[in-house]
Amino acid sequence: MPHKMTLTGSATGPLREYDRYVAFDMREKGSPSAPKGLKKSTFISYTVFVAKKAFNKTGLTKKSIMHEKILVQGEPTLDIPIDECPGEIGIICFQITVLPNKNDKEANESKDKKEAKQEVSKAQQEVAATKQEEKQDSVSQPVATETITIQPEAKEAPVQEKKAAPQKKQLPTQPKGTQDVVSFEEIIVPEAFLKTRPNPVKTEEVIEFVKRTGHLDKPLTIEKGSKVLKDGYRRYIVAKTVKMDKVPVVYAYEK
Repeated sequence: MPHKMTLTGSATGPLREYDRYVAFDMREKGSPSAPKGLKKSTFISYTVFVAKKAFNKTGLTKKSIMHEKILVQGEPTLDIPIDECPGEIGIICFQITVLPNKNDKEANESKDKKEAKQEVSKAQQEVAATKQEEKQDSVSQPVATETITIQPEAKEAPVQEKKAAPQKKQLPTQPKGTQDVVSFEEIIVPEAFLKTRPNPVKTEEVIEFVKRTGHLDKPLTIEKGSKVLKDGYRRYIVAKTVKMDKVPVVYAYEK
C-alpha cells in the first residue's frame, strides 16, 4: 500500500524549474509535546516535485509561491538525486491546491452579501415597476368601459353616436393632457434640437413604454400655428423610431 502524505504551508525556498516539472522546498515542524520518555519531534524538510501542467493550473508564480498557503498531497520518494532534492524527504505531488487566506475569505463573504443586497433591491424595483404598470392599466380601463356603456343610447340617437366615435378611438390610446393629434410629418424640429442627443437609456425606456401601451407617455409640445417643436424631442425621436403616423400634442401659443 503506498505511503500517502499531506503537507500544508508555504514554500521555504525559490521555485526551481526542470524539463517537465518544477520543485520547491517546504518544512513542517513536529508536535510541541511527545509521549513521556520520548524525545520531541523536530523540523523535517521536504522537496516537492510537481508536473508543470498541474502547477500552471494553480496560478502560482515564482514570487507568489513564497507567500501563498498551499496544500500538497503526494507520496514520499528517495530516488531523486541529492542535487535536485535538498530536502530530507522528496515528495512526488499528485495534487496541489492554493488555500484561501483569511482576508480573501472575508472579502468574498462581504462581496456576496453586497451582491445579495443588490439583488433584493433590484427585485423590489421590479415589483414597484409592475405595480405602477398595473396602476396605469387600471386607469385606462374605466375609459374603455364608459365608451361601451354609451352604445345602447347611440341606437336611439344616431347623431350622438357620431360625436362619441372619435373619443372612443382617441382617449384610450393617447397620454393624459393631449389636446390634439397631428401628423408626424407636419412637425418642424428646430436646429438646436437636432444638434442634441437625448439620453439613450431614457429613450429606450420610452420605446419600451410605447411597445407595451401603444402610445407615448406624454404629448409633444408644439406651436399652434407653425407646428414647431418646443418640447419633447426625446418623444419625437421615439415616435420616429417606432414609425408613428400621428402623435399627441399640446399647444404652446406663439407670443
